[in-house]
Amino acid sequence: MKLSVLVPAYNLQNFIAECLLSVLEQETDFDFEVIVCDDASTDKTQAVIATLETLFPNKLNAIYKTENQGLAANMGTLLAAATGEYIAYLDGDDIALPSKLQRQVDYLDRHDECHMVYHESDMFDSATDETIKLYSKNFYNWSYIPARSTIEHMIKYGTYMQASSVMFRNHTNLIDTVASDCKIIFDYAFYILNAGYLSANVDFIPEVLGRYRIHENSFGQQTSRSFDRREQSLRDIELACQQAAQFGVEQSIINAGIAHHRFAAALYFLNREEHPLFLKYIELASSQHEFFNAKHRAVYENRHDQTHLKQLISEAA
Repeated sequence: MKLSVLVPAYNLQNFIAECLLSVLEQETDFDFEVIVCDDASTDKTQAVIATLETLFPNKLNAIYKTENQGLAANMGTLLAAATGEYIAYLDGDDIALPSKLQRQVDYLDRHDECHMVYHESDMFDSATDETIKLYSKNFYNWSYIPARSTIEHMIKYGTYMQASSVMFRNHTNLIDTVASDCKIIFDYAFYILNAGYLSANVDFIPEVLGRYRIHENSFGQQTSRSFDRREQSLRDIELACQQAAQFGVEQSIINAGIAHHRFAAALYFLNREEHPLFLKYIELASSQHEFFNAKHRAVYENRHDQTHLKQLISEAA
């Protein structure tokens, strides 16, 4: 089997059919399997998957959990079932555009020195179908990301790869790439661990080959509305950064990445006028007096001057 496409699902009855059909109907010159694992959904997600299973019996492998176990366990089940030479991940509410699978497989076939490849993604409003922005090229740290990046770029600059845009080579430690201690943010640690085990060169295809759906119940939108979820997300991200130590990434790079993520959290709380939490995270982000950039330094130095902070905030964000 050339490729395994892994799709976790939970209560996605409005989106899962479009997601699965977007890969099942792709024309390729290689064999691929789509493995979907439903985590005991309480809506009609399982029924939708079952219908597609009858239409694509030789391509869709559906796994149905009888009790909800969470995304980490669901990912473990998907990884254990994967048989492909290459692995792709697709969130159950995202969409693969028609040439995605062929383009990425061709790229890995032609570039033996590349171990992981991602593409540009169109972020769109699910309610209107209108494009919001491009995910990678509009990522706030994109200017730091070369065409070929590494695990060190992932640590220092964050999630410049949209989760559903990545394909990578299978390897013997695949089952060990689920960070079960993470509670909300799983993809960041997942790709750091895979990049680490592969000693990966990570290449970028600038074409838009996927669509990243924004809707009110998505993980990202839930986190943007909740201070508790934002703090837990930061803990997950810090845990992901620390995972890189086992692959020989220098602690100074890990510390710089964690400081950067704390700075991003500080800006989140500053934008929401939650000043106690802003102060907490800007102090943590600056505890070694090493700054991500000039904006980081300026926000830290003016952390008690709310008037000046308001002038800085648009630039710092």
